[in-house]
Amino acid sequence: MEWQPWVGRVVRTVVVTGFVLGATSGASRWQPGAAAMSPLAGVWLVATGLTLLTVHRFPLTTFLVATASAFGYYASGLPGGPIIVVPTIALFLLTRQRGPLTAGSTGAAALAVLYLAHIVTSGSFALAVGAGFLVVWLVAVIGVGAAVRYQLDALAARRGQADEHRHRLAERERLRIAREVHDVVAHSLAMINVQAGVAAHVADRRPEQAKEALLNIKAASASALNDLRATLAVLRSGEDKAPAPSLAQARELLDHARDAGLTVDVHGDPGALPAPVDAAAYRILQESLTNVVRHADQPETVDVRFERRPGAFTLRVRDDGRGTAQPTPGHGLRGMGERAAALGGRYTAGPVEGGFEVRVELPIEGEA
Repeated sequence: MEWQPWVGRVVRTVVVTGFVLGATSGASRWQPGAAAMSPLAGVWLVATGLTLLTVHRFPLTTFLVATASAFGYYASGLPGGPIIVVPTIALFLLTRQRGPLTAGSTGAAALAVLYLAHIVTSGSFALAVGAGFLVVWLVAVIGVGAAVRYQLDALAARRGQADEHRHRLAERERLRIAREVHDVVAHSLAMINVQAGVAAHVADRRPEQAKEALLNIKAASASALNDLRATLAVLRSGEDKAPAPSLAQARELLDHARDAGLTVDVHGDPGALPAPVDAAAYRILQESLTNVVRHADQPETVDVRFERRPGAFTLRVRDDGRGTAQPTPGHGLRGMGERAAALGGRYTAGPVEGGFEVRVELPIEGEA
């Protein structure tokens, strides 16, 4: 069962009031010359302790009332006791809630009023030695309350930062998984769609070519299923055990594009790349070829260029689709941009003379 806040406040009030009553009653019995405990004293002590029930909502008012009641009790000649504990707790909670500046100014004002009351009742400006204790009491309680306040604020700030960090990590992981699933499914479905169209077109006239297209569909769907199973396995286990994509596997992507009827020209060699750069370049190449198959207008040739220079790797994929216009960014284009940005790289995609080009430059750390 959930612990309600008011339960703690009631328990605190009962414990403090019981302590004050018990200690005052004991002092009245065991201290020589002490006044006897009277019903008036008991009612006064209980009434003062009950003010703590409102301190969470009205800390300043509660402190002033408890202080006036406590010092009025001491001035009345009733049995002495630790009733000062009640305004001490109220001052501590006032400092925690409103800060040391408010608590300090309120406490100073309360001491000033008590001093004026002393002058009026005694007719003297002189102060007893105990007056110094009140100043020390005020400073000590406010100091402890301020320290606790700052500590709790710092703890809350750290918790907020930790929650924000976890949220950012979860969002980053969600986007990563979305990109992976999109790249795998979009590429495979695009190839399956093209090959299915070829099979349907030549099924009657060239059955051998239709059979080849169906075999390509089977291979593409099997590859997509394997990639999806690997992604789901990562999600279930929380451990990335699947092999990372790499440009070493680029030949399969290029063959898929050729099977779709494109002429693919490759220039340059990516060489050995760091794993994050290698994986991002592979996915960007995959999505670029998928977009050519799905969206380019009657493309015939795709030009793929790998360029290495100290500290950077550049990938360019250019097709000769007709009448290419600036595309509306979708999941694929956004995903390529996010992959490049995550590594501190630069990414552009748009129409060029005679077609459409995707260009991405990824930094390679450790190379000068």
